[in-house]
Formats: sequence, C-alpha cells, structure tokens
Amino acid sequence: MKNRKILEFCLRAAFASLGLWLATAILNGLRFSDAQTLIMAALLLGVMNAVVRPLVLILTLPITVVTLGLFLLVINAGMLGLVAYILDGFTIDRFATALWASLIVSFCSAVAAALLGGLSIQFKIHRH
Repeated sequence: MKNRKILEFCLRAAFASLGLWLATAILNGLRFSDAQTLIMAALLLGVMNAVVRPLVLILTLPITVVTLGLFLLVINAGMLGLVAYILDGFTIDRFATALWASLIVSFCSAVAAALLGGLSIQFKIHRH
C-alpha cells in the first residue's frame, strides 16, 4: 500500500512537470533555468498542495464560498507563486501568468487523476 502511494505521488509529479513544461511553452513570463528545476518545482508544488494549500483553503473558506469557488483559482496561482519564490531558477513575471499556468497545471493534474483512478497496482508475495 505504501509503495502504491509513492508511485501515485511520482506519477502526479510527472504530470505536474508536464503541465509546467507546457505552461512554459505557451506562456511568456514563466521560466525555468533547467530541467532539474522544472522537476523540483513539480515536486515542491506537490508538497505545497499537500501541506500549505489545505490551511489556506480553511482560512479563505468564506471568500471561496462567496465567489462560488472562483477564489480557488487565486489560491492555485498563489501556490505556484510560492514555489517560484522558494525555488531558485524558477520565475514568474506576473500574477496573470501564474493564474494561467495554474490552470494548465490543474488540467494536466486532472488528466493524471483520471488516469490514476483507473490504475490498479497489486503486489503479491508468495512464500514457498
């Protein structure tokens, strides 16, 4: 069970890397110094989404409800901006760029979630 969670996290990070690479190809103002920084950004984004994002969601719940969930776009862009702030070699010029990039990464992550939902990995140990 633990191996499956690690594999899922790695696959999700791979899809996030793909989303970040795609966003870099489409958007001006989003840059990575090298491929290693791109992969680190995807991993760090996964950690931020697992640790920081739930706290931010709770704190901003009233405004999220009032905006009918649209504020989640701002939160996602903020998480991406936070990763860019922490990680050297990853820059985002404007908030609008972070917003569009977060939409692209979210789309790639949704594809990953759909694919992983159908993924069944089983480990069997046979003793003789």
